[in-house]
Amino acid sequence: ELKQNFVRKEQSEQIMHERLLQMATLATSKNESDSGNFALWEEPYKQARKWTPCAAKYTLEEEPSEDNNGFILVSANGGLNQQRVAVCNAVVVAALLNATLVLPRFLHSSVWKDKSQFGDIYQEDYFVNYMKGDVLIVKDLPSHLQSLDLEAIGSQITDNDISKEAEPSEFIRTALPVLQKNGVVHFLGFGNRLGFDSVPADLQRLRCRCNFHALKFAPEIQKLGSLLVQRLRGVSAMQTEMDTQLFGSNMLDRPFGDKSTDDAGGPSRYLALHLRFEEDMVAYSLCEFGGGDEERRELQAFRETHFPALVARLRNTTVSPEELRSQGRCPLTPEEAGLILAALGYVRGTFIYVAGSQIYGGATRLRPLTRLYPNLVTKEDILSSDELAPLKNFSSRVSGRNHYLLATVSESELSALSTDDVDRHGSSRHWTSSRAPRRTCSR
Repeated sequence: ELKQNFVRKEQSEQIMHERLLQMATLATSKNESDSGNFALWEEPYKQARKWTPCAAKYTLEEEPSEDNNGFILVSANGGLNQQRVAVCNAVVVAALLNATLVLPRFLHSSVWKDKSQFGDIYQEDYFVNYMKGDVLIVKDLPSHLQSLDLEAIGSQITDNDISKEAEPSEFIRTALPVLQKNGVVHFLGFGNRLGFDSVPADLQRLRCRCNFHALKFAPEIQKLGSLLVQRLRGVSAMQTEMDTQLFGSNMLDRPFGDKSTDDAGGPSRYLALHLRFEEDMVAYSLCEFGGGDEERRELQAFRETHFPALVARLRNTTVSPEELRSQGRCPLTPEEAGLILAALGYVRGTFIYVAGSQIYGGATRLRPLTRLYPNLVTKEDILSSDELAPLKNFSSRVSGRNHYLLATVSESELSALSTDDVDRHGSSRHWTSSRAPRRTCSR
């Protein structure tokens, strides 16, 4: 039955905005002659030249000491982005509570289905050594603490015990007494538990040091990311300071094994598009996307399996998909993302790399986008099956590779937009792929 449903879906397009799609088709073709002067290709690089790194220059005033309040364990949930935020928040909390951080662990998710741990994704020793002037980090708890039942002694703190985006004072009230009593605290989940605006500047800078300097992807991810970027650019050498920051010594000299210098045959510019229209995102949003009763049943079944807490909350409340959409709280479909690109002025010939996991609805959902922009590729189009094999069944490592496509400053990016982003900002220069602080500071 599932196979029959899939085949039926693949046979037709799923369109929500037919009239707008027709207008966008005309606009993308009409703008083709002006593509050489398109300002959005140039603006990011010009801005980047005015920025200088700041977080790398500063450490905390007092060096960490082993004579502190104890150890902090973190078991982070979510996908790669959520886990990365949790790691850097853990560094800040360890400094705040004068504690030693145990290398964070990642919880296995029924959605992501990835058992990767810190060392599978990041360079452990580099992380520990880079942060040692700010926070002591060890790979394991001391032996005398490993046998403790942390939940039984009251040292386990879940997301129910700490507010979302909590102020530092809440950690001091909630976690510090437990840490001083038991010598160890275990934060379980730790999803977005530390706020941004309420964090003092020195700790905010520490978060930036972690995110943009200390966390380096594992060499195999760097090499594959370098290969993918080169093939998209169609050139044999990496080009910017950002490349050096991202790939380090794992930049590859030649794409495809080609011996030419700058003629690998690919586009000189590309746009990395992170749609965020995966099934988990679509189901959790509680929105509807034109698929009728079949879509509603499918997404409800997914919620019951993967988001039981959300389903339990919904039993006591009524959610209107129409109201959610009017409030701008629904992720954009591929069709809507294409309409945004057309409105921004991207021409039909724009070369687009689609990052992320499988799109909900498959080719049926993608067809309106590929109708507007036929030069659309995925990782499977650019890398061979042998090259992709090390990433099979490891979604976090795939996300790590996509990080490079979304971070290279000589290209352009449209990432993780919702209808709310369009309503609030109205200009591409304000869109960003993350709520984290900027990686650079102005002069």
